[in-house]
Amino acid sequence: MAKLYFSYSSMNAGKSTILLQAAYNYRERGMAALLLTAALDDRAGRGRIASRIGLAAEADLFEATTDLAAHIRTRRSEGPLDCVFVDEAQFLTEAQVWQLASVADDMGIPVICYGLRTDFQGRLFPGSAALLALADTLREVKTICWCGRKATMVARLDGSGRIVEQGEQVVIGGEDRYVSLCRRHWSRRQLSHEGGHGAATNEGADGA
Repeated sequence: MAKLYFSYSSMNAGKSTILLQAAYNYRERGMAALLLTAALDDRAGRGRIASRIGLAAEADLFEATTDLAAHIRTRRSEGPLDCVFVDEAQFLTEAQVWQLASVADDMGIPVICYGLRTDFQGRLFPGSAALLALADTLREVKTICWCGRKATMVARLDGSGRIVEQGEQVVIGGEDRYVSLCRRHWSRRQLSHEGGHGAATNEGADGA
């Protein structure tokens, strides 16, 4: 039976690397995989999934208004489809997560989603909340805080490396904008052994 999977983590845990490797394994065995990624995240180029270690692949884009079940159904009508991979799954809507569940349940196609669990304020993204509720299988992709503990939280930084506590939920960025921390040091706003954190700032959205 096909399942809906959600692999989640904090920032820079290697989710895209794992996705690209899994998709490659499918294709290496002569199986067809469809890759999807959020249209609003174009850091690797529009319609492209890339990892920090240099792996990359083309992907179809989804927006908040995209009917993913219809998109996948159309793709399957064009030829065999053995698996669907979704990057940046935190940007899915709740309705889209239900659509992906129907792809697994009604079309018999496994759907494997990768994304962040929480934002810089420790709150669930809507897509992640829906996936945590609906996915058949949950997998945590682990990374570590500077202290060596498991990192479960994400801190947002401003241009000077100071922690930001207010602002829009979605501000696209990489290592220059976000750092993964354990819950203890996220709560303390502590970025290093020296205790550097800077005063928190009130910042609005500077991108999406």
